[in-house]
Amino acid sequence: MSALRDQQLASLPAGPALVVVDVQRSFADPEMIADYQPDLPAVAGAVERTAALVGAARDAGVPVVWVELGSEPDNRWRASQWLRSGDPAAPYGPGEPCVLGTPGAEWYGMAPQDDELRVVKRGYSGFLGTGLEEKLRDAGIGWVAVCGLTTECCVAATATDAFQLEFPVLIPQDAVAAYDADVNHAALESLALNVAVLTTSDELKELFSAARTEVTV
Repeated sequence: MSALRDQQLASLPAGPALVVVDVQRSFADPEMIADYQPDLPAVAGAVERTAALVGAARDAGVPVVWVELGSEPDNRWRASQWLRSGDPAAPYGPGEPCVLGTPGAEWYGMAPQDDELRVVKRGYSGFLGTGLEEKLRDAGIGWVAVCGLTTECCVAATATDAFQLEFPVLIPQDAVAAYDADVNHAALESLALNVAVLTTSDELKELFSAARTEVTV
């Protein structure tokens, strides 16, 4: 590791949290994302390693925070409709992701426990209109690790807002994915330049374990 990276990790404040973003069927289930022609092994690998991180965080007593998209047909995101269709008033079609109450909104390959924090977002960032910042501060969270789907979109938006709100951010690069390998690589490069320290799921598990030791000693 470089001297800067050593210093970054050594100076992390107390109180980590694992933030899991959008690992929902609309974004992760191979049958639901087939039309995007995604890099399925990359998506599956990110889902598997995210689930493993959830287990490691729970074992270490690190809070797991679940950020999920909840699309509401009666409260459409007009800017998104404009960008995708040219018509901000367009109704949601049958392929709209994560519509509340439908299978697409369900978590995939993992699920929150009853006592874990969940926030439902309408847009990209887990902090936009959800009260997540206040909930993290009330819980004594000092830094966050952001994982899930997809790297260039909701992971990037959530990580960027966390950083701008003064939370140091780590991103386990093997526990995030985009549907295209080049897009994923470019997103990680941008995040590393501007927002986060890139890590791996194995290194993050070690950091969680160290946090548990600090609490119990």
